[in-house]
Amino acid sequence: MTNPIAPKTAHLAGPGLLAGVLALLAALLLTLALAAPAMAQTVRPPANATTNVLPPGPEMRGGVLGNRSDGAIWHDIRKGAAGESQDLRAGSGVLIQSQGEDWRLIRNQWVLPIAWKVLAGVLAVLIVFFALRGRIRIRGGRSGRVIPRFSLVERVVHWFVASLFILMGITGLIILFGRPFLLPLIGPGAFAALASASLQGHNLFGPIFIVSITALFVTFARGNGFRWVDLKWLLKGGGMLGGHASSGRYNFGEKTWFWWASLCGLALSLSGLLLLFPDHLPGFLQTASAEVPPERTLMQWATLVHAVAAAAFIGFGLGHIYLGTIGMEGALEGMTRGTVDETWAKEHHDLWYEDHKAAASANASRAEVRAAAGDV
Repeated sequence: MTNPIAPKTAHLAGPGLLAGVLALLAALLLTLALAAPAMAQTVRPPANATTNVLPPGPEMRGGVLGNRSDGAIWHDIRKGAAGESQDLRAGSGVLIQSQGEDWRLIRNQWVLPIAWKVLAGVLAVLIVFFALRGRIRIRGGRSGRVIPRFSLVERVVHWFVASLFILMGITGLIILFGRPFLLPLIGPGAFAALASASLQGHNLFGPIFIVSITALFVTFARGNGFRWVDLKWLLKGGGMLGGHASSGRYNFGEKTWFWWASLCGLALSLSGLLLLFPDHLPGFLQTASAEVPPERTLMQWATLVHAVAAAAFIGFGLGHIYLGTIGMEGALEGMTRGTVDETWAKEHHDLWYEDHKAAASANASRAEVRAAAGDV
């Protein structure tokens, strides 16, 4: 038997129940909204939580973006400010090494301009001197008699060094000045091939040059010590300022060239080794700096020392080459035949001539054999 009241009761209960649920949810949301600030103030992070706030100080972070401008941040980076990196090697946290920029400025604004001006100035002086003075002749004329002067060993060492000097000098100048001078003339393709070949040749023959400069020092050190007579030679300008300038086997100019070449050769050798083998430094150098890799710092200094020493070596060498070839009559024969004319010896090395005049001979072939054997 059905209840006639039931349908009406179900019809009325449905909307009333839904309205009650909605009212209850609204009341709950209102309560949560009012209580949220108070609840937030009571929340505390765990004891081991990581905080995002930097220690108090000028670098305290003011918010998500910080309180420093991008310009200030990049200024510090440009000056070598270090950050954090997963790489634990020295200098890994430095984005821009300020010292490297300083090196670039020194090289491009000081070393290169001064070096090419010095070399160009030396060439200009030699050209002007030759135009005004001409070749220095043997005033008394050739005597027809020669004296042994350089042994075969001395000549081989001399020309060995001279050949490497020319090779290393040309390739080094291409590496140093090729971009500003050669690139506009021959174009990028030809210059790239020439510069690459110069670099490879320079690196290949560099260690051999070290051996040659060492041999030069050992071979010619005897007799190149300075004496009081050298000061007199200097004051007379080698005889160009009036009067005869006496000298022994080597005059003041030749002795200065020997020591200049030795010191420049030493500087070139040491700096060249650092540039060729930066990863094989002694232990005390590898730990010398905690911020900048020592091989990077040493290579920067090595490039500057190498360039300065090379320019000094080449500049003085140009004068030596000039006097030993077209600048002075009879000088080159000592390094080609091993003998010099007797009159030339009297005029330029009179003290040495007095000690060796008994060896003067009209038989040039015999004198050359004696010279080759070391009877000088």
